[in-house]
Amino acid sequence: MQIDPQTFTVKFWGVRGSVPTPGVEMVRYGGNTPCVEMQVAGQRIIFDGGTGLRLLGKHLRDEMPVEAHLFFTHTHWDRIQGFPFFAPAFVSGNCFYIYGAAGPNGASIKQRLSDQMLRPNFPVPLQVMQADLKFVDIVPGSVIPVEDVTVEAVSLNRPNGALGYRVTWGGYSVVYATDTERSPDSVEQNLKYLAQDADLLIYDAAYISDHALVDPEAATGEQNHGWQSGIDLAIAARVKQVIMFHHDPAHEDDFLDSIEQDVQSRYPNVKLAREGMVLDVTRFGNNLSA
Repeated sequence: MQIDPQTFTVKFWGVRGSVPTPGVEMVRYGGNTPCVEMQVAGQRIIFDGGTGLRLLGKHLRDEMPVEAHLFFTHTHWDRIQGFPFFAPAFVSGNCFYIYGAAGPNGASIKQRLSDQMLRPNFPVPLQVMQADLKFVDIVPGSVIPVEDVTVEAVSLNRPNGALGYRVTWGGYSVVYATDTERSPDSVEQNLKYLAQDADLLIYDAAYISDHALVDPEAATGEQNHGWQSGIDLAIAARVKQVIMFHHDPAHEDDFLDSIEQDVQSRYPNVKLAREGMVLDVTRFGNNLSA
């Protein structure tokens, strides 16, 4: 099925950080680890391959043959553990461009995805995948054209390295910046550059506050302002809409509801990501403001 060349939509297939979290307490926000799909100008662009990628693959089985571009921020397990279960990668006739930076040990994105599929970790090696897999090594500062779409990569503030991405087309931009360590006293300049005047910022909200990590049920009201650094970034960069993403596995639906209500009481243009959420980037209104 062809993607509408005039659309720019974002769909969340996995929004949880660290480990998958199945259970009745996680139904509304979802328990799959990170995977975000953008359909823009006729192109399918995917960010990260957590367990949400398996769900996306299931959805794509009725649309084959499929071509897509898959970008990895880094290769912590929650970002790659869905890749061995991505069914379209095993089907001849499909084509996937796969992008990522070298790891601290120099391993390429291909090597790192291959390593997790070796015995005893997994019974089926990457070589069994019959789709045309085109691996592309990138570095911070890379600008990748995808037909009429531009994807820009920037280094995030993380000890072991991670990339943030900006997707731009037709005057619209979406920024995907997760797993970044933020300073409570200042806006990170790399992130401000990446997010400047973006229509949508997808930002890490795993650690709502230090108190929340110890006792999520007690971290309410004024104690929930760990998200404030993301808001400060969005205001400084004149972002229109913010989606908080990469939820801590300890944070159940009711707790995340309380966080969203607290945030939206101050900033209506901010939401928490939910599995299945779809956003039309072309329909956002005014910039976020204090």
